[in-house]
Amino acid sequence: MTETKQKRKPRKYINEFKQQLVDLYHSGKRRCDICREYDIAHSLFDKWVKQAEISGSFHEKDNRTPEQEELIKLRKENQQLKMENDILKQAALILGRK
Repeated sequence: MTETKQKRKPRKYINEFKQQLVDLYHSGKRRCDICREYDIAHSLFDKWVKQAEISGSFHEKDNRTPEQEELIKLRKENQQLKMENDILKQAALILGRK
């Protein structure tokens, strides 16, 4: 018989917990032991360690590269220009009828 795995709900971790695990790792505890003991994925733990080393923050916004920041800024600007363009097109249609 095959068993169906229940889908695990995403869990939220507070920054203090993340920092404690990173500190455990830096103090010499093995990565696999930490992940097994606290039931977290290795990739998630690696992400926390990387974030702590780069910026000391676990927020995505604080860990963006300058290129990612620029891309977000340009996308917002592009969206704004498209909206302005649509408004001008509608205004031209309205004024053209009069």
